[in-house]
Amino acid sequence: MRKSVILVAGAAAILSGCAGKSLDRARPDEFAVARQAPLVIPPDYALVPPQPGAARPQDVSTQAQTLEALFGGTAPRSAAESAVVEEAGGDTVENGIRSSVGDPQTNVVNKGTTTRDIVAAPAADGADAKATAQ
Repeated sequence: MRKSVILVAGAAAILSGCAGKSLDRARPDEFAVARQAPLVIPPDYALVPPQPGAARPQDVSTQAQTLEALFGGTAPRSAAESAVVEEAGGDTVENGIRSSVGDPQTNVVNKGTTTRDIVAAPAADGADAKATAQ
């Protein structure tokens, strides 16, 4: 009996620690730790209000953004790239050369009958295609 009284008293002492408010303490508010400064517009008297309908100076055209994304801006050419362009005659290229290349009247190099047959073949799903080994 004495052991059971000691056991009950010990359990009550241990459990009494859980009943206190020590586990339910108030925590600091993380948003109230530092005060935020109020928004202030600095005085700049050189600014002029924008004109209605005028283009925004920070806006860039979509074409310029595309060129920037594709080619990375105006970076200087390396020595190897400059040599290749000079060897290929890069300074003597006609403007609009890509338009004249696609023209059917443009003379091209004869690449043989096989290439001509492939280019002249009708567009199909390949059901009529035949291959022969020689």
